[in-house]
Amino acid sequence: MSFRLSQRDKDIIAFINQFRAVDRDSLVDLFFKQLKSSVNACNSVMVRLYRLGLIERTQQYSPTVYLPVDAKIKKNSQKILHFLSILDVYKQMCTYSTPKQVIVEDKPTGRKGGIEPDLFCIFKGSPFWFEIQRNQYSEQKMQEKINLYEEFFFSDEWKTLHWQPEDRAAIFPSVILITPVHYVVSSDHIRIIQVASLHELMEKYKTPTKRQENKAKTKTNLSSVIRINLN
Repeated sequence: MSFRLSQRDKDIIAFINQFRAVDRDSLVDLFFKQLKSSVNACNSVMVRLYRLGLIERTQQYSPTVYLPVDAKIKKNSQKILHFLSILDVYKQMCTYSTPKQVIVEDKPTGRKGGIEPDLFCIFKGSPFWFEIQRNQYSEQKMQEKINLYEEFFFSDEWKTLHWQPEDRAAIFPSVILITPVHYVVSSDHIRIIQVASLHELMEKYKTPTKRQENKAKTKTNLSSVIRINLN
């Protein structure tokens, strides 16, 4: 059977492949918002793509969640909620500015045992690695995560990552912990920011007079390594 896909069809399929799990309402917001009957239009497109075998879906959630055709996660897996949490952070960013160079479940070291941030992107001109915590962990486990980021920092491998600027010094991303629980973790070499949501991050850096956490503790001149200016 022959069929022709519109550019929007292709963009939706690519987006689902990128984020692994995407709910219907997010698709409405991102691809159909400008239409009068946006929900009906989205439902119609998604049913067509599903019947063509170009996407998978699970109706274990309401609204329906769509998955890549080669998804290696079960349709009732808790991993779906993890991917939806990543998507939610991305959508929050889009209300301020569309992030660039988005990588879901980034693996910058290319090997097991290294850092595996849930999300990387360049947002408002600054690079970020996001750790999105749905569950509460021990402070020891969270500090171990931070220690892995420090190890990567000292490896200098990050300076050759493909998204690094060509016309100026390499930048080590700030590490954003999206968590409802505040952890007592620290680093003398990388910037760690803990917030409950992306909106809280934006509020935190709304004005230039906002506090710069841990500045007094910092032994390294962070300004030469990372930058964060979300205005």
